[in-house]
Amino acid sequence: MKDKFYAYIQSLQDSICTRLEMIDGSASFHEDLWERPEGGGGRTRVIQDGNVFEKGGVNISAVHGALPESMKAYFKVKQADFFACGLSLVLHPINPLAPTVHANWRYFELYGPDGKIVDQWFGGGQDLTPYYLFEEDALHFHEVCKKACDPHHPEFYPRYKQKCDTYFWNTHREEARGIGGLFFDYCKPTEDFSLDQWYNFVTEVGDSFLPSYI
Repeated sequence: MKDKFYAYIQSLQDSICTRLEMIDGSASFHEDLWERPEGGGGRTRVIQDGNVFEKGGVNISAVHGALPESMKAYFKVKQADFFACGLSLVLHPINPLAPTVHANWRYFELYGPDGKIVDQWFGGGQDLTPYYLFEEDALHFHEVCKKACDPHHPEFYPRYKQKCDTYFWNTHREEARGIGGLFFDYCKPTEDFSLDQWYNFVTEVGDSFLPSYI
C-alpha cells in the first residue's frame, strides 16, 4: 500500500502544480529535493510573487526509520520502525477576495520487531479560509467535499465535517477559523471497511481538491 499511495501523491502533486501554474499565468513552482538523514526524503514545491498567488507550497514526503521517542510514548511502544508519506499544501492568493486553502493526505505504517506491519492508517483533510465570505463559494466547496465522501459511506461527510469544525474552533475567541471542510485521521482497516476502501476514499477526496477550490 505504501508504494501505491506514494505513487498517487506524486501524481497528485504534479497535477495540482500544473493546474495552479496555468491559473497564475506568471509564476512557476520552484522545486527542492531533500533527504532525511534517518531515512527517506521529499519534494518541496513553492510558488510565489505571481499574478494570482502571493505564496504557496505543494509538498510531498516519504520518510522511514526508528520511531522517535515522543512517538514511542504516544503509541505506547518500546521499539518500532515506521513509514509515513503524504502531501501537504497551503495557498495564499494575492487578492483578499480569494480564500486561503489548506489540505493534506497521508498514510502511516508501524512495524514490529520482525519487520511486519502491526498498524496502518490513513489521514487527511482540507479546509478553506476566506477573508471575505461569498456564500456560493462556501457552498460549492462543501458540496464537492460531500460528493467525494458520499459514495464511500453516508456518514463520512457529516462526521469528518464535524471533526474539522471542532479542530479549527478557537475557544478563546469563540469563533471558527474559516468555513471548515473535512478532517479525518487514524482511518484503519476493519472487517467492515478494508484498507483498499480507505485508499479509494482518501484518493477521491484528494482528487476533489482542484474542483473544490478552482
